Parts: sequence; structure tokens; C-alpha cells
Amino acid sequence: MIPIKSGREIDKMRQACRTASEILERVCSLVRPGISTKEIDEAAADLMDEAGVKSAFLGYRLGHRVFPGNICISLNDEIVHGIGSQRRIQYGDIVKLDIGVIEDGWVGDTAFTVPVGMIDDRTEKLLRVTENALRRAIAVAGEGVRLGDVCAAVEEEAVANRFSVVREFVGHGVGRKLHEEPQVPNYGKRGSGPRLKAGMTLAIEPMINAGTAAVRLLDDGWTVCTADGLASAHFEHTVLITKEKPEILTWRGKTQLS
Repeated sequence: MIPIKSGREIDKMRQACRTASEILERVCSLVRPGISTKEIDEAAADLMDEAGVKSAFLGYRLGHRVFPGNICISLNDEIVHGIGSQRRIQYGDIVKLDIGVIEDGWVGDTAFTVPVGMIDDRTEKLLRVTENALRRAIAVAGEGVRLGDVCAAVEEEAVANRFSVVREFVGHGVGRKLHEEPQVPNYGKRGSGPRLKAGMTLAIEPMINAGTAAVRLLDDGWTVCTADGLASAHFEHTVLITKEKPEILTWRGKTQLS
């Protein structure tokens, strides 16, 4: 069953998502050459404490594995679930920041890819296409629309630009839990899947690779990389389905590519 939120619950979601977005914007502003990913993770934890919220990722369990970071920080060929460490960011890197917070029992989830200084043309295009794929998916996410239409919009944008979508990791419903029904893949068939209804909240998160769609898992048991070592980009918004146009609950002002 896909949870439908009441008006009061949606207000709670709006607040959690607003907080997640504000923290993400502040964390994005810290990204610069020479700073370690651990320092960024620790700064995010301080911002969460300041806001009176908890990380939705810290301590997250997947089988016997427990996620040790406050946020996910993934560089260059790392797709998702990177862990803060002593590694220092370099000029020309792309840094994926994925932030989830729990506020008053509700989750806000959002992600952005930050270019560090000048990046090459192919990587710049990858970021632009991935964010455009997110915009396209959100634009079709209306009441009565099939979920497959949302998913297909991401894949179509990627394929049209000769990129590939990650298939093993997907978007998801979000609310009281970080991961709720339904799964929201970045590929799909138009006209398939459940119909969206007002009150659903979805984390739509294109993960698009410059090369192959194949992935590999690092020895830390969490960090997912492209199999060919080429770059990957990741953008995410939590979106509310309404009777009119979709509402982006994690809308942000400064951290937009265009």
C-alpha cells in the first residue's frame, strides 16, 4: 500500500523537507578544494543539531550493515551512499550530497551534485541532463498519472543524451519512514504501474552515469561506484502529489544549476 498523507501530515512533511533543504544549501556552500568529506559530514551533523533534527541516515540498517555517516557524500564515479572520510576534495571534482532528516517523526530527503570549480564539458552536461531529468519527472507527476510515466521521463532524458540510468538503486516513497512504497525507478514503461493519488509523497532521484549503467560496491559495504570509473550525477527532491500540479517540498533557491 502506498501511504496517503492527511493535511496535518503533509504540513509535517513540508516542515521536515524545508529543514532538509536549508541544511543541504548550507552544506553545499562548504564544498571547496582542500576540505575533507569528513569535515563536511561533521558540519552537516552540527547543522542538524542546531535545527533540532536527526539524521535519517546515521545508523540506518541494511542487514548486518549500519551506515556510519550523517549524510551521504559521493565523489566523481561514486554514485550514492559515500561515507565521509579524510579524503580531501579536489578542484574539478563533482560532489554528491544526499541529506535526509527526521523532524517531529517525519522525513525530508533531498540531494544535489556540486561541481568544484571548472569541470569538463562532458561532466557539466551530465549534471545538467540529470537535473533536467528530475524536472521532467516531477512535471508529469500529477494525480491519476501512472508511476511508469514518471520513471520513463528520467530514462528518456538520459538516453536521448547518450547517458545511462542506474537500475539497482531507485527513488521511493517517503514519510514516517525513509523508505516507503512505492519504489520509483529511474526507468520504466509509460502507462504502467499504480496511479498516483493526491497525498502521496515521493522521493524522485535520478542517478545518471556518463558511461555504463553497471555498478560496483566498494569494500566498505555502502559506497556504490560506476563499473567503468566514469562520472555519475545525482539530484533528488521530495515531491507531494496534489489534485493540481505537483508540489516540490524540498524546493531550494540557491542550489540550482539554472
